[in-house]
Amino acid sequence: MKRIIPLLLFFVYTLSYSQEKKISLNYQDEDVANVLSLIENQTDFRFFYMDSWLADQDKISGNYQDVEIKDILIEIFKDTVLNFYILDNRIILTKNESVYDYLPDQFFGLQRDTVITKTIRKTKKKVDLPVLSSNRNNSLSQKIETIRIGKRVQNDNKSEYEISGKLTNKVNNQPIKEALILINGTNKNIKSDGNGFYRLTLPPGSYNFEINALGMERYQKKIILYGDGTLNATISEKIEQLDAIFLEKKKDNNVEEVITKTEINVKESKNIPLALGERDVLRVATTLPGISTTGEGGIGYNVRGGKSDQNLILLDNAVVYSPQHFFGIFSALNPFVLDEANIFKNNIPAQYGGRLSSVFDLKTKDASVTKFKGEASIGPVTGNILLETPIVKDKSGFLIGGRGAYANYILESLDDEALQNSEASFYDIVAKYNHKIGDKSKIEITGYTSRDDFSITSDSLFIYNNRAFSLQWDYKFDAKNRGELIVSNSQYKFNIEFDGQSNDDFELGYDINESHLKLNFDYTYSDKIKFNYGLSNKLYNVNPGNIEPLNGDSSVAPLQIEKEKALETAGYIGAKIDITKEIKVDAGLRYSLYNALGAGTQNVYAPGAPRTEASITEVRNFENNEIMKTYNGAEYRIAGRYLFTPDFSLKASYNKSFQFIHSLSNNTTASPIDTWKLSDLNIKPQNSHQFSLGLYKNLKDDMYEISLEGFYKRLNNIVDFKTGAEVLLNENIETEVLQGKGKAYGVELLVKKQKGKLYGWLGYTYSRSFNKFQSPFSEEEINNGNFFPSNFDKPHDFSLVLNYKFTKRYSLSTNFVYQTGRPITYPVGQFNFNGAEFTVFSDRNEFRIPDFYRLDIGFNIEGNHKKKKLFHSFWTVSVYNVLGRNNPYSVFFVTEDGEVKGLQSSIFSIPVPSITYNFRF
Repeated sequence: MKRIIPLLLFFVYTLSYSQEKKISLNYQDEDVANVLSLIENQTDFRFFYMDSWLADQDKISGNYQDVEIKDILIEIFKDTVLNFYILDNRIILTKNESVYDYLPDQFFGLQRDTVITKTIRKTKKKVDLPVLSSNRNNSLSQKIETIRIGKRVQNDNKSEYEISGKLTNKVNNQPIKEALILINGTNKNIKSDGNGFYRLTLPPGSYNFEINALGMERYQKKIILYGDGTLNATISEKIEQLDAIFLEKKKDNNVEEVITKTEINVKESKNIPLALGERDVLRVATTLPGISTTGEGGIGYNVRGGKSDQNLILLDNAVVYSPQHFFGIFSALNPFVLDEANIFKNNIPAQYGGRLSSVFDLKTKDASVTKFKGEASIGPVTGNILLETPIVKDKSGFLIGGRGAYANYILESLDDEALQNSEASFYDIVAKYNHKIGDKSKIEITGYTSRDDFSITSDSLFIYNNRAFSLQWDYKFDAKNRGELIVSNSQYKFNIEFDGQSNDDFELGYDINESHLKLNFDYTYSDKIKFNYGLSNKLYNVNPGNIEPLNGDSSVAPLQIEKEKALETAGYIGAKIDITKEIKVDAGLRYSLYNALGAGTQNVYAPGAPRTEASITEVRNFENNEIMKTYNGAEYRIAGRYLFTPDFSLKASYNKSFQFIHSLSNNTTASPIDTWKLSDLNIKPQNSHQFSLGLYKNLKDDMYEISLEGFYKRLNNIVDFKTGAEVLLNENIETEVLQGKGKAYGVELLVKKQKGKLYGWLGYTYSRSFNKFQSPFSEEEINNGNFFPSNFDKPHDFSLVLNYKFTKRYSLSTNFVYQTGRPITYPVGQFNFNGAEFTVFSDRNEFRIPDFYRLDIGFNIEGNHKKKKLFHSFWTVSVYNVLGRNNPYSVFFVTEDGEVKGLQSSIFSIPVPSITYNFRF
């Protein structure tokens, strides 16, 4: 025993002396192996390691003067999974694990006299033990690769460590979203986010790690966790053809998520028969509860009783003001380019603002970074094409998609001579560049443009177009923090050219332009608490209208309406909180600040008098960028979910929003020549309060999905117009504008069948939408100040979409729609006054046009599914409006021989067959 003690003292002294020896060292951009050789040349130390451990290490630089060897090595290996152990003049490197030269407390278990109670498991003291892995009774470990993550650090007090990473599709290098990540034997089951990232925490040890994603091979690894680390996964697609699955997503996702968003499966939208065989993602959305249009060929969308201008439609974060072609018959967004279509209508996350009813968040697909490929379709009226090519293999790619109409030949072939000189054409183009910068950063640049030319009479030409640009830079700071820098610009404009037989030829124009800068951040505090926060700035520039003579012979006088400018700023924060397994909350706060800016003039009207040009008491002048009027307020977003069982939940939400921009139209339906007006001194911003409550239930292992949700919405400062108002080129438009209150309520039922040969959904909405414009002055009231149905109030809306797959190549699709006719104002009588005859009209929207219903049928034929083919094809033969229903688009009245007659116009009054050929390569 006496001999052992001196030996131990000598060992400790030698070990201490070796670690405290100081050296000076200078190296720049060197391999780690070379630096270790430099240390060996200057000292008596020798390193022991495997060459493969240093092969993938980055080059390093350092400058040390009279520094202990231990401190230099700590700096060299701090960002690696390598540890070191100094024994005399030998330095032993270890990968992941740490060498222990002592036995920690409790290594052999608790002392005999320790009292064991339930509180032992709650102790905060962490025992520093090595990570041990056992292969006993684990035949699976013979087949599954083992991955070691992180490195063991002695005296580390953490009881859990963090694993994070990104999931990527091996074929196209795209992120895998909504993938389910399972840690077998634990309750740590999470999903990847919209960018394919995930994060979880676990105690150190050995685990079976599994990833499941729709359409992807199952990913399985055995992991040994030593410390914080990264595990990125590249996963292959499944080769075999699956049975029909239309809208399947993560198991019970619709039940578990706090904010339920409407997700449209872009790829499968091809199976729904629509007008002239055109795929239209947004039109598919109208078959789901709570989303509708004013009618066939109607511009815009009405969500939960809201006006069409109350929807924020985003394409890669850039606003699209008019997302439709040809007066609403076709979508202005190429479906080949779209990757995701998500719609928020019950609770809108705090990062979105500026609209009252909904957000249509559309994302384009990333260009392929692995190979050149494309997709195209040829239909009776339009043609589409999408091309993708890598720029830098596995890092960057470029895509361009275009679509054009060739409908003029149809008009020229008609017997009607007036239509033979007509014109109807459109096109849209989307281009995108995406570039991956390492594992932490990515840049996306998207450009979009569309144009419509429409002329039914030979003397008038309507031209309207969209333009949008966006740049998004994503950066992952660490496993807990990610950020986005978003810059976008959007423009919408229209022109009307009139060249008639008289001398009043003119050209009229309008445009709105907005620029947006947004900083958006995500912070994961823990597995149960996650934050989203950021800042947003939006600058509006509006040209309300100008008119010029078309030629020198025109008698039209030039006129330019005063331009408008405004700055909308907002800060927001949202939190997702898992209170218990059953209770989750998503709470957000957004504060908006709006400034109407000069240069410009604002009229001040006499209080207690109707707003007319005669009641103007003052005209205020403002310099460039001078604040004319400020509006601000807090917007509250809160939603909660209670989980009764894993497949049955109750959800509730409250949403308050502001809208500072208004569309102006005196038509009963929206049109491409509606203008947009900014809030100012005389026109207040709109605001709304929405409450919703719903039940969500899945049946038979998610084969069936059922939801029933009710909502109630209050609106303030909504916009309408006096009867006979002049909207275009009105220098004092506020004298024609009325602002009032609105309310909407309803119940939405959705039943989906997501698997099997027969799949699809049934959607039913009962809802009402009312407006109220009350004033002390009769000329500023509608319907005596009482509530009346809005132009888009349609109590019953029923849709049935079914697909039947006979085989993997042949399927039949049907789409049936029924809607209550929308409100209309009828003439109800006539009277004579001073020899003149006048018509008496009913109260606003007292009557309704006939109900709308339509049945569409499509037959889909896919080419064979051989993997090694140059082209993969897909035929669609469809009949739109099979029943030949003459659905009225509008009802109008004319006077003939002193008698008022009602007439109706329709878009498609007969069955419309079409055939479309799609192919990809």
